[in-house]
Amino acid sequence: MKIDVNKDACIGCGACAAICPDVFEMDDEGLSMAKENEVSSEFKEDVIDAIESCPTGAIVEQ
Repeated sequence: MKIDVNKDACIGCGACAAICPDVFEMDDEGLSMAKENEVSSEFKEDVIDAIESCPTGAIVEQ
């Protein structure tokens, strides 16, 4: 699974980092970023939860 965070859409709510801190973190501007674009299968369910919880749809599966 590959993901990307659209910085233009992200509002920095932090839900993704709270749901799946192994994959997402907040950058110096307070916006979400993926630590790695390629997500290990062990985090797939949490990443899907983060995608579904993003209020702006900023996280996209590639």
